[in-house]
Amino acid sequence: MIIDMPNTHTSEISQKVDELHEERGEAATGRVLTLLILTGGTHLEQALETANAASREHPCRVIAIVPDTTSDIDPDQDDSNLNAQVRFGADAGAGEIIILRPRNGLIRHQDTLVMPLLVPDAPIVAWWPTNPPASPLKDPVGAMARSRITDAMNSDNPEATMERLRSALDDSDVDLSWTRLTIWRAMLASLLDQPPHLPIIKAKVVGPKNFLPMDLLRAWLRLKLDVPVEMETTQEATAITGVYLTREDGVLSLVRPDNDQTVVSFPGQAPQPVSMPVRSDEDCLSEELRRLEPDDVYAEVVSTGWDLLYS
Repeated sequence: MIIDMPNTHTSEISQKVDELHEERGEAATGRVLTLLILTGGTHLEQALETANAASREHPCRVIAIVPDTTSDIDPDQDDSNLNAQVRFGADAGAGEIIILRPRNGLIRHQDTLVMPLLVPDAPIVAWWPTNPPASPLKDPVGAMARSRITDAMNSDNPEATMERLRSALDDSDVDLSWTRLTIWRAMLASLLDQPPHLPIIKAKVVGPKNFLPMDLLRAWLRLKLDVPVEMETTQEATAITGVYLTREDGVLSLVRPDNDQTVVSFPGQAPQPVSMPVRSDEDCLSEELRRLEPDDVYAEVVSTGWDLLYS
């Protein structure tokens, strides 16, 4: 169900949502959080699709804020400076979606715009699927959130975006470029838990050029192993394809020749295939919605680890 509400007000939107809940015989109190999505119109549907999938694990109210900077407003007309759309049922995952399109001066007051629509007594999460503000914490909407999720990899300039995020880092900030590495980090930690526990001499990460998750993985390895970490790029790769850890007795490796399977190799042992598909945006967002707590390792990696890598 999709309901368009042109020239509306937040009170009317809230009333409509309550009416729809009554018709369906359900209550908004079943929502575990409010997810605020801040994006442009070009990326809206993709972001909503990701949020819909994540909401099946975390029933939530999704509020997408899409500033409208293109509309020509007739000053003689009674205009509310707000168009909205409400989505329920199959069009909204395990919750409801409210799309707000503020215009003119209302664009500068997005925090007060969403306040009447928040789920009472539920945590607020802010997510920027593409280009985040220089400081998510100082953003009016970001300041309301318990957790702030960015995705520098999908920004216009990933490296420059990460530099800005690093300089304004807060404990409640995390980036999905880091979350995409969760399984890689778990698998590598598992490799190093296997005897013999010989020291790592050097490491190498292989993947595509200008791929932010690879830089973050290198920074993590540099920080935790305190060894040089080389980078090798492959033109055809779309994600990280391998990590090689050199010891005195040989090389431990974790190599993903395709998007679904990884091969684990120890010195003197036959390689072992392990299922390890590339993580989707839905997987990563679900993980961060599950956590809602500061990621101390991420903070250490993007500050100390990143500096070690480029010092």
